[in-house]
Amino acid sequence: MTQVRRSDVARAAGVSPAVVSYVLNGGPRPVSTRARGGVETGIAELGYRPNKIAQALRGTRTHSIAMLMPDHLNPHFAELAQAMEDEAQRRGYVLIIGTAANDVEREQSYLRSFLDRQVDGVVLISAAADPDVDEIERAGIPLVLLDRAAGGSSRSSVVTDNCAAAALGVRHLQEHGCTRLRFLSGPAELEPVRDRDRGWSERTGDASLERVWRSAFSREAGYEAVRSAVARSGIDFDGLFTASDAQAIGALKALREAGARVPEDVAVVSLDGSEASLYTLPTLTAVVQDVGRLAADAVEILVARATGVTTTPVHHILQPSLRRMDSCGCGTSG
Repeated sequence: MTQVRRSDVARAAGVSPAVVSYVLNGGPRPVSTRARGGVETGIAELGYRPNKIAQALRGTRTHSIAMLMPDHLNPHFAELAQAMEDEAQRRGYVLIIGTAANDVEREQSYLRSFLDRQVDGVVLISAAADPDVDEIERAGIPLVLLDRAAGGSSRSSVVTDNCAAAALGVRHLQEHGCTRLRFLSGPAELEPVRDRDRGWSERTGDASLERVWRSAFSREAGYEAVRSAVARSGIDFDGLFTASDAQAIGALKALREAGARVPEDVAVVSLDGSEASLYTLPTLTAVVQDVGRLAADAVEILVARATGVTTTPVHHILQPSLRRMDSCGCGTSG
């Protein structure tokens, strides 16, 4: 069987082989809609399959992207990983996923492994407040910090506006008439958490953060934080904002065990808006992070850096939205 080559696709589409390469590689030059359609049709009809291994051996790109996240059990990170895989596949890349389990040493081990595999780019949701990515940067591998702001630095980043997200969630509780608010925040050393704390403080005027509890971003930690707080002081609050859906899921269990009704006794709003929050009882009102857009922007930046379209750092800050469900009293029609 005769092997189909790139030049065959170019001839069928009526374009140059370089244009076929731009379509397959996502750059470095733009391709018109008409030309792209012709190339995609030619690929489908001729059954062309690029030889990625041969390309890698010639010292070109490997068409692989690595993603490292702190916790695959967190529904927000799990959905981000799925969105990243979908976006990478759409652009012709394979996604390699690692989980650091909130362990900085394990994170470094993964980064070295990605370096050995000569990935074309790395998307990092770091377990560290100040991640050590010196080896990745010295190797010239494009890096995007996801969920971690890097404005003004040499590292590109894509992040939700965490300050605005927290303020939006607190404001919604206040609009429901909640006056005795509590905030279940995350580890204070993480920059997104500090931004969420700032949003809380600006909206409530609680600069001392006296009404803030802290836990890891997990269901178990959220449950234990609220259970312990209620054991100490009882249900002395009428509104709870949580810094993640994972914490909120645990918090709902703790409130139910304490005999508190949600939303009648305590209204709850979370931050993330993952699919898992649609299946809690009651369903969670949430400040939603757009995981599809986060993933698409991260992959777009990596491809642009890997193909030489841009060499300057890019910083995207995405705005959150509010999804009204049952846990605050809105209901699906609110």
